[in-house]
Amino acid sequence: MAHAMGADFIEQDVVLTKNNIPVVLHDIYLDTVTNVAQVFPKRVHTDGRFYAINFTLKEIKRLRVNERINLKTKKAVFDKRFPVGKADFRVPTLAEEIELIQGLNKSTGRNVGIYTEIKKPEWHRSRGKDISRIVLNVLARYGYKDKTDRVYVQCFDARETKRMRFELKTKLKLVQLIAENDWEEAPSDFDFLRTTEGIQSIAKYADGIGPWLKHVCQGPDESGKLIITALVADAHEHGLEVHPYTFRTDRLPDYADSFDFLLGVFFEQAKVDGVFTDFPDRAVNYLRKAGRRK
Repeated sequence: MAHAMGADFIEQDVVLTKNNIPVVLHDIYLDTVTNVAQVFPKRVHTDGRFYAINFTLKEIKRLRVNERINLKTKKAVFDKRFPVGKADFRVPTLAEEIELIQGLNKSTGRNVGIYTEIKKPEWHRSRGKDISRIVLNVLARYGYKDKTDRVYVQCFDARETKRMRFELKTKLKLVQLIAENDWEEAPSDFDFLRTTEGIQSIAKYADGIGPWLKHVCQGPDESGKLIITALVADAHEHGLEVHPYTFRTDRLPDYADSFDFLLGVFFEQAKVDGVFTDFPDRAVNYLRKAGRRK
């Protein structure tokens, strides 16, 4: 759908199965986005969760995918989106998603890129799985080998992003994702990474940053003027692209009365290079009206 809506890149969050197959999932768990608890009730982990890494691809393919739910309420996190349990979707492998996008590119004459995120690499390695090496090999197999190819690889773990560049020697465009330290996304000091010195360090191994949108615009000051941080300017000064996340029409910041207003703040005032959004049609329409794309 995003391909047809005009997205320039489509994101894949990637985790590994028990038999080392990269699959496209929002995180390392299966229980918020599939019916795994009904199909494999006895396979629950001691912490009450169901981890993709404990299931083979064949087992995961038996599951039905649903809109992400809150485990306590069993209701959709985004209640205005696709109804839970109303269709027969499956978890795709990274290879399957690449083949779909490349097939659509051939069919339409477009050249939509892929934007792959390595999820929890340290967690995977603690369980004997080198997710980054596996994913980079899959990308190479499908022709993504060089910085000129239509692909970005991103990760929250700064050590792993560096490792991909210097140890695994990938030539692909790398993006350092930036979170809040208390999110526990990775053993990285995100407060430091947002400083000028942190940006300088990122520029030595990456091609861009992916900050949380609140890292770029902190909302209005006492006079009502929006506070735009120095993050984008610092990144641009050091040759880095900036692609903040996540822009949602159903989760607007308090200061934004519309999705177009929010996009205007980031593209016109903050000068970002692109955005992650669950609503690509709305973003494409804004960029066309603003004269930023055909």
